Amino acid sequence: MAESVPSQTRLLVKLLVTNIVATAALGGLLVVAAGTWHWPQLWILGIEVTVINLGVHLWLLNENPALLAERLGSPRQPNQTAWDKGFMVFAIIGMPLWFVLPGFDRRWGWSTVPIWVQVAGAVLIAVSLLSMISVFRANSFAAPVVKVQAERGHSIADTGPYAYVRHPMYSGAIPFLIGMPLLLDSWYGLIGSAVTVVALGFRAVGEERLLTRELHGYPEYAARVRYRLVPGVW
Repeated sequence: MAESVPSQTRLLVKLLVTNIVATAALGGLLVVAAGTWHWPQLWILGIEVTVINLGVHLWLLNENPALLAERLGSPRQPNQTAWDKGFMVFAIIGMPLWFVLPGFDRRWGWSTVPIWVQVAGAVLIAVSLLSMISVFRANSFAAPVVKVQAERGHSIADTGPYAYVRHPMYSGAIPFLIGMPLLLDSWYGLIGSAVTVVALGFRAVGEERLLTRELHGYPEYAARVRYRLVPGVW
């Protein structure tokens, strides 16, 4: 039996609270690492991410509240694989560590990114966040944890970006991972970006093994769509 979806009002409140807490926590972490509030790029990042991310999820609230409810769920769930629970721990710990690198770079002046590259970083962030609309439109089962959602009638997504790569959500995250440290004027922040991309690659492989075992039609889909993250590359 399918689980009931919370009302739109409850989802909206949860969405707003989640965004406010995440923005305040990560922004505060960067301020502490940098030792200053006077960091224009950080304010640009905060405004850009908050506005676009909130806009995308408000669209999702209207178009597919069941998917939004799934995405606002706990990062650890009973039917989630054990290895993915470990990945989520890595993500919860690793993201703050990644964020402090640009902050320390700002504090001690390790590197300087040209203005035009910073602007390119802001564009990459916008492209990344907006690309999630095409992912959510094509896949009503794009949960943040790796699991088969049998209670929601989980089926193969093979339209939109899924016709080109098997994990377009991970692909769409790559521009953000590159753009964030560039906007924040930090070449060193790309170290954390590289580690995160590798981790997403490992997660993609693990996710495919689960879907191959448990989701009808996935082996045939994987045979049709050859690439995981980047067409023509991998």
